Amino acid sequence: MPDAPDRTEGDGPYDQLIIRGVTMIDGTGSPAVGPVDIVIEGNVITRIQNVGYPGVPINENRRPQLAENGYELDAGGMYILPGFFDMHAHTGGNAQGTVPEYVYKLWLAHGITSIREPGSFNSLNWTLRHKERSENNEITAPRIFSYVGFGQGHEGPIITPQQARNWVQTIHEQGADGIKFFGARPEIWEAALDEANSLGVGSMAHHAQPRVVYANVSHTSELGLRGMTHWYGLPEALFTDRVIQNYPLDYNYSDEQHRFEEAGKLWKQAAEPGSDKWNEVMNRLLELDFEINPTFTIYEASRDLMRERRAEWHERYTLPSLWQFFQPDRRAHGSYWFDWGTEQEIAWKENYRIWMQFVNDYKNRGGRVTVGSDAGYIFKLYGFAYIREMELLREAGFHPLEIFQSASLKAAEVLGVDHQLGTIEEGKLADLVIVGENPQVNLQVLYGTGAIRVNENNEAVRVGGVKYTIKDGIIFDAKQLLRDVEEMVQQVKDETGFEITQPGLDY
Repeated sequence: MPDAPDRTEGDGPYDQLIIRGVTMIDGTGSPAVGPVDIVIEGNVITRIQNVGYPGVPINENRRPQLAENGYELDAGGMYILPGFFDMHAHTGGNAQGTVPEYVYKLWLAHGITSIREPGSFNSLNWTLRHKERSENNEITAPRIFSYVGFGQGHEGPIITPQQARNWVQTIHEQGADGIKFFGARPEIWEAALDEANSLGVGSMAHHAQPRVVYANVSHTSELGLRGMTHWYGLPEALFTDRVIQNYPLDYNYSDEQHRFEEAGKLWKQAAEPGSDKWNEVMNRLLELDFEINPTFTIYEASRDLMRERRAEWHERYTLPSLWQFFQPDRRAHGSYWFDWGTEQEIAWKENYRIWMQFVNDYKNRGGRVTVGSDAGYIFKLYGFAYIREMELLREAGFHPLEIFQSASLKAAEVLGVDHQLGTIEEGKLADLVIVGENPQVNLQVLYGTGAIRVNENNEAVRVGGVKYTIKDGIIFDAKQLLRDVEEMVQQVKDETGFEITQPGLDY
C-alpha cells in the first residue's frame, strides 16, 4: 500500500476561528440549540455563545468579537455536530486497489474525523506512520486509532499463552491502540486479554465461525474482551437448545455462499427476544460495560442485493478496481453471489429484525453502541456506507440524537479520548461537521450525494451533503474532497475505458 501524499487541502488552523450563527447538536444527546457562535483558538474550542433565538434576528451585541487576525465562517441556517468516528474502518487494500488518499477523502467528505482501523493487512509500521502523520496534520486524513489483527507480525501462529502475552507487549511498545481478534483457544484468549487490559490496550472481536465454539461473546466478555464488531458470537451466546450452529451437512466455510447464507439463519436459532436467556446475556454484557459495534450496513446486500449494487454513488465515486472486487467470485471474500435470491434475502430480513431488536434493547438499557461501516467490501463504499449505518440504526429504533451520540461520544469513550473528543464543548478539540440541512429530519442529507427534494418550481433538486469537515481546527471543503475523488475515478476510467456493468450483463 503506498503512502498518502502530503496535505495540500484545508484552511487553518487559525489563531482564532469563529463559526457564526449555527444550530448545534453537541453529541451529548442533548437537543439542538441555536443560533450559537463557536470560538476556536488553534485546534481547541474556547467559547460557545448563544446569540439569539430561532426565527428572529441575531443579537449582534452578544456575539464574540473577532480578533484582528481572526477568521469568520458564516454558518447561518446550518447545523454543526461533533466529528464522527467510524469504529470499523479499513484503509482499503491491495485487493481493492484503493490508495489511502481516495479512502481518506471519502471519509472526511462524510464528516468522519476519526477511525478505528481494525487491522487492514497493511503492516503495523504503515498504519502507525499514517497515524502519526495524521496527528501532525501532514496528510488529509481522519485521526487513526490502530487496532492490530491478533498475531499480525508474529513469526508463525501464536500457540501458547506466553507467546500471546509477548505479542501483546510488542505491539503495545510499538504504539498500537488495540487488538482485533477473530478467535482463539480459550487459554490464548485469556492470556492475551489479561495482558492487554493490564497495559491499557483496547480490544474488539469478530467472533469468526471456525473459532466461535471455543468462545462466544459470553465467554470472551468474561475474559476481559472490551467489545465486539458485527454480530457473530452473540446469537451463539443465546443458544438454549444447541451449542453449535445448525450447519447443513454439506456446509463448507470456505464456500462464501454457504458461510453467508447460513449466517442469515443464526438469529432464528437463538433465544426469543425478551426471554430469560436473552435478558441474562444482555444484562451481563451491560454489567461488563461491553461495546457493540453492529456494522449493520456491511451485510445489507444479503437482504437486498439489487439496492446495494445499484447505489447511485457507484458511478461517480467507486474506483474500477473496487467495483471489480465487489463482483461475484468464488475466490474473494464478500463476493458470495453464486446463487443468491428471494429465499436468502427473506431469511436475512428476518435476521435483521431480531438482531436490530437486540441492539436497540441494549442501547435502551444503557449499553454502549458505536457506529462502524466495514466499507470496502460487499458493494459498500467508504463514507457513504457510514451514513447508511446511521440510517439502519434509525430503522433499529434509535432516535437521531442517539445515533449522533453513538457516532461521537460513545466512540470516544471506547477509545479513551472523551476528555478531548466526542462532543462540542469548551476545552475540547475542534473536530466538527457542518451541514446545510437538519440531519435529524433526514439523515440522507449527510450523504455526499445529498437528498432529493422537489422545489417550488416542481423540479427535483439535491440538498445537503456535508459542507465543511473540521479536524483539529482545519477547515476542509467536503464537497471539494468529493470532487477530488470523482476526478481520481474518472481518470482511471479515461485511461482504461472502464464502464460499470452489472453481473452477467453487458450494461
